[in-house]
Amino acid sequence: MLDDRQTAAPWPTAYPQGYAVVDVETTGLARDDRIISAAVYRLDARGNVEDHWYSLVNPERDPGPVWIHGLTSDVLEGAPLFPEVAAQLSERLADRVLVAHNAAFDWSMLAREYARAAVIAPVQQRLCTIALSKELRLPLPNHKLESLAAHFGVVQERAHHALDDARVLAEAFRPSLHAAARDGVRLPLLECRPLTEWSDSPVTPRIGYQSSYGAQNSWRPSRKRPACPYPNPGRYEKEKPLMQGMRVAFSGDTSVDRELLEDRAVEAGLHVATSVSRLTSLLVTNDPDAATSKTVKAKSFGTPIVDESAFTHLLRDVAASTKVPAPTPSSE
Repeated sequence: MLDDRQTAAPWPTAYPQGYAVVDVETTGLARDDRIISAAVYRLDARGNVEDHWYSLVNPERDPGPVWIHGLTSDVLEGAPLFPEVAAQLSERLADRVLVAHNAAFDWSMLAREYARAAVIAPVQQRLCTIALSKELRLPLPNHKLESLAAHFGVVQERAHHALDDARVLAEAFRPSLHAAARDGVRLPLLECRPLTEWSDSPVTPRIGYQSSYGAQNSWRPSRKRPACPYPNPGRYEKEKPLMQGMRVAFSGDTSVDRELLEDRAVEAGLHVATSVSRLTSLLVTNDPDAATSKTVKAKSFGTPIVDESAFTHLLRDVAASTKVPAPTPSSE
């Protein structure tokens, strides 16, 4: 392990004053999945461990891939609900940068749980250790946590146990942080926008459905929408209204639950696209400088980009399509 004396350059004044290394285990990977355990290691400005916290969480549903995380319904039955641990968790996240391995996932799960509990998550920024390892150009065979741990000689004891995964990541993050400070690397910090609106989609059992874990009889809500009935009028032009039929894509965190925002766009007559192409009329993102595939493509294609606030303002007055949509075929 590196210590402070091994960081030759002065410590960057722009670096954060504290970190919360987080790991959550969940019932799955989808929007409606739930957190079943959470762990936080609090670190000071230079990555030294201050304390740690761990709790099981009752998801109020099946625990998902037990063969991965080992937490059965019996184990979770007496665990506290998320609203009952939210205050303890918030105390450990407040005024710190959230650090996680694939931080977008951990943050999205936390943001949804906080929104369900009608509590604002006290997180302003996150740092993904995958992104940091890329910035440092670490010679890793892949971007799994076990590879990062092995690179720094950190021993994993219980993979997919939130407390041990958080410990491993905290121990691997400290030398990464010192390497970044030594080499003058700008930390890949991203803004976190807590959800201000949330609505659980109705869940319909899908017998025989093959989940991402390979389990049968799992469930996922279907988000397949009917095709937009209006033709694409082209790209959005600044200072002009949106028009029905425009293709809109979303990237990154939004303060309104993404699916609610997409539903409002569809209700206004827009086409919600899952990717960015030359036909995309507009990209909505609060992090235009984030190097996501959508923002990179949008910039390469010259696709207009607006933030969530501007988009919701534009949604208030979407211009009608100049072409009448084709009638829906009769079922008779």
